[in-house]
Amino acid sequence: MLRKIYYIKLLILLAIIFIAPAVNAAEMTSSKVVERFQANLLEVMKEANTLSVQQRYARLRPSVEKSFHLPLMIQIAISNHWKDSTTSERRQLVNAFRRMSISILATLFDGYSGETFKLVEEKPGPQNTTLVVTKLVKSDQSTVEISYVTRQFKNGWRIIDVILDRGISELMVRRSEYRLILKNRGVAGLISVLNGKADELVSR
Repeated sequence: MLRKIYYIKLLILLAIIFIAPAVNAAEMTSSKVVERFQANLLEVMKEANTLSVQQRYARLRPSVEKSFHLPLMIQIAISNHWKDSTTSERRQLVNAFRRMSISILATLFDGYSGETFKLVEEKPGPQNTTLVVTKLVKSDQSTVEISYVTRQFKNGWRIIDVILDRGISELMVRRSEYRLILKNRGVAGLISVLNGKADELVSR
């Protein structure tokens, strides 16, 4: 009888582990997506001194892929060049953009000094987006406002842009950076530059 009860409890536990996360992921709000990403980022920051850049990259990759809509982000960043790209070039662009984005996070957040993230508010944004406003609170209590532009897709909410201290969006900065590269070297040139930047950062 006791063994039967044990197996029933084990089955319930397995159901919670393997079924509940999938349901919760589909039902997550935009704020929860941001909080999940920031929680993972903090975990990596706390262990950064014992992790190589490559290890931080590996730890951050799943969270970035689940939280950000990278294909849409690079599509916005290169504007009209996306529609002129081949299927192969688009795939390479997304992969290169993913590598560069995660590499930047892995090198930028390379330590921990008591920082915390605080959710401030969630409010409507332009073009059917939702802004999730947060603050990075440093150990000296100074803060950096980080706003995440999110949009709901079939598979849930995803981040499509990040705005620091109410300034210019990261995506618009990338768009400005990529414009000259695309003009001079085309899509193939941009793919090469993004992969080269990722290689440089990860090799540190």
